[in-house]
Amino acid sequence: MMPVTMSLSPHEIRDILPAEAMVRVDALPFPKVASGKVRELFDTGDALLMVATDRLSAFDVILPDGIPGKGILLTQKSLYWFRETADLVPNHLVEDHDTRLNALLHAHPDLIPRSMLVQKLDPLPIEAVVRGYLAGSAWYSYRRTGTLFGQRMPPGLVESSPLPRPAFTPTTKVATGHDEPISLEQCAELLGAECARRVENLSRTLFERGSERAQRAGLLLADTKFEFGTDRDGELVLIDEVLTPDSSRFWPAEDYQPGRPQHAFDKQFVRDYLESIEWEKSPPGPNLPESVITQTRDRYLEAYQKLTRS
Repeated sequence: MMPVTMSLSPHEIRDILPAEAMVRVDALPFPKVASGKVRELFDTGDALLMVATDRLSAFDVILPDGIPGKGILLTQKSLYWFRETADLVPNHLVEDHDTRLNALLHAHPDLIPRSMLVQKLDPLPIEAVVRGYLAGSAWYSYRRTGTLFGQRMPPGLVESSPLPRPAFTPTTKVATGHDEPISLEQCAELLGAECARRVENLSRTLFERGSERAQRAGLLLADTKFEFGTDRDGELVLIDEVLTPDSSRFWPAEDYQPGRPQHAFDKQFVRDYLESIEWEKSPPGPNLPESVITQTRDRYLEAYQKLTRS
């Protein structure tokens, strides 16, 4: 039997990381209700089983090569953050999570460290993005328009500049294709003004907690996205994943220098490789060299080690 999921140390995780990026879920005796870019979702009756595979997507294309152990690292990172933010907002984990998950997957122990057993909730139709620095699409928006997706920003900022105040920049949430930025007014129309205000405030509070923890670990949290659902009483609940390398940009503080891209503990390493080859960013995706696979996994593991030791 695998150790209970919330007690895995970085050393224990390293010991169980698989050598291959194959995750077999076909034998599970539960109906599959959804299959995302990374996660498989199963209905267990009163709860949902969320299994993180080792699949890797870039530019909205699932690549033929996964990252061995990536699903374990993503799950363990989210479990860590759900525990660290439980005083701020309820999350989607069922009560007695570890005990119930171990019992449910006793015949499939290899899936336990990459799985979460979660409540059935109504997800909100937006992703709650918070940005502390000008990076990625935020930098492109500022460079083109002088704004952050329509939100006014001071002149003279450069790539990777810290923002005067973390910015809330919600996006649409789609199963396929690109999520698109929406204005705060559009967010309020989708959610209702009161719900939108609560989502923004909670997202900012969570971002502040993540930034504080990251700074202790010698990291900068450049940006991240949160997802929320509502329970039967209409209360907001934090769902999906939290402050993982797939949902966030973490930069090493010691290397930080505005005016250029930063070294990141996420899949930017893969994106940089794909930008360097002749690929039109449409299916099928190209195979990745072993060195890119290995170095990407090392970045995911290093981020987990740094944050959980802080």
